[in-house]
Amino acid sequence: MTTFIPFAEGEARLDWLGLTDALEVGHRLPKAEIEDTFLYRGDDTLLNRTAWIDGLGLLVKAATVFPGNPARGVPMIHGAVNLFDDASGDLAAVLDFHLVTKWKTAGDSLLAARKLARPDSRDILIVGAGTVGRSLVQAYGALFPDARFTVWNRTTASAQAMADEMGIGWTDDLASAVGAADIVSSATMSGAPFIQGEWLRPGTHLDLIGAFKPDMREADDTALRRARIFVDSRDTTLHHIGELKIPLEAGVITPEDIVADYYDMAAFTRQDAEEITLFKNGGGAHLDLMTSRYILDRWQG
Repeated sequence: MTTFIPFAEGEARLDWLGLTDALEVGHRLPKAEIEDTFLYRGDDTLLNRTAWIDGLGLLVKAATVFPGNPARGVPMIHGAVNLFDDASGDLAAVLDFHLVTKWKTAGDSLLAARKLARPDSRDILIVGAGTVGRSLVQAYGALFPDARFTVWNRTTASAQAMADEMGIGWTDDLASAVGAADIVSSATMSGAPFIQGEWLRPGTHLDLIGAFKPDMREADDTALRRARIFVDSRDTTLHHIGELKIPLEAGVITPEDIVADYYDMAAFTRQDAEEITLFKNGGGAHLDLMTSRYILDRWQG
């Protein structure tokens, strides 16, 4: 019988550090085969993300993105995640789309922080007051329970609302906040870089999540030049996401400047307390698969 895992009941059984352990283990298995397909009707999109990891399973994550929905009082994004058994191909579980996406996205960044951020990090700046920003407070709080969180958002009222909801601080001075942070985690829809590398102090870990299209960036060239650069997957980031695609094509950085991805976990490490590390969270269906398998395992107890 196929298992259905809803959001609230599924999330109650999860923990952030356990997920990062599962992601690390997943990257010791044979490299994932992944493929995305897109269908369009005007501004509306149907996205199918697929992954197969030998020894773990198969996944199809389907999402519809209808930008006109909010004006009609309907959420913009809907979807479902289908997880198939590795041995038989049976449909093992149907998981809530938003549950998988939330935990995959923040867990991806949290694994990088476990490897790259200074263990004594205390001041964490969240850039962007959306849904992902809220999940980042939860995820980073699991790794750094004594952390002081601050949120910045282009719309100050949104930052204030998130701060009140999450019990954290807020700021309207991005430059000063970046300069004071041990970790900067950015999840915005910005098309142009707005985080300036000159603001980063030695020892900072910069986590970039928001850019997902070829023309999108959150950090400028100086940030890339000053940092040692890591990605979750070379295959899904270097030539597909503007954060790296644009500076690579302009010669600002070279492919050799990308130190490692998660399939080279031994190299995923900080060299000293003064270096600046930069992680590009690109996502990918293989991470959805690893996350979904973790959720199902915890559901089954």
